[in-house]
Amino acid sequence: MDAKIIRFWKPYGVLTKFTDAEGRPTLADYLSIPNIYAAGRLDMDSEGLLLLTDSARLSTRLTDPKFEHPRIYLAQVEGIPDENALQKLREGVILNDGRTRPAKVELLPSPPDLPERPVPIRYRKNVPDSWIRLTITEGRNRQVRRMTAHVGYPTLRLVRWAIGPITLDGLQPGQWAQLNAKDADSLWRSAMRKS
Repeated sequence: MDAKIIRFWKPYGVLTKFTDAEGRPTLADYLSIPNIYAAGRLDMDSEGLLLLTDSARLSTRLTDPKFEHPRIYLAQVEGIPDENALQKLREGVILNDGRTRPAKVELLPSPPDLPERPVPIRYRKNVPDSWIRLTITEGRNRQVRRMTAHVGYPTLRLVRWAIGPITLDGLQPGQWAQLNAKDADSLWRSAMRKS
């Protein structure tokens, strides 16, 4: 499996594509590696791990919901979710495009160690916020944001921390690194696990 695989910390405000007719920031502002494409996407207002590869097979295994490949998100939400809200997320919630798969969800005891976002989140003195960690196995459009809003805790900041065994560890926003052979092998094994 000698595919090229890049892990990239997509910054806030960057589109998950290489060109934009409106001149907004894109992947081309950070990466100039020929013939690689994003395996999945992150919304412009979301941050975090993006995998890019020249392997269509790997990209499909990572992104097609039928393969149930896990993704871990860190979400800063408005308010402090109670156990009832967390349990709803764990069981799956009904959105306008159907019920989500069950998610693994935990309320973090303290904020994760992340760099400041260049555009600060809105701050409301009388409304606390908190961080949750969610693991989902599908990637619907704005899914995490819609899930947290559905249970009454809108997402203020969203960072994808991991895709399978690959994490942001060691990267800063805008930085990328090619996967070494061990990590690439681990990702392939993870991606091929469910058929």
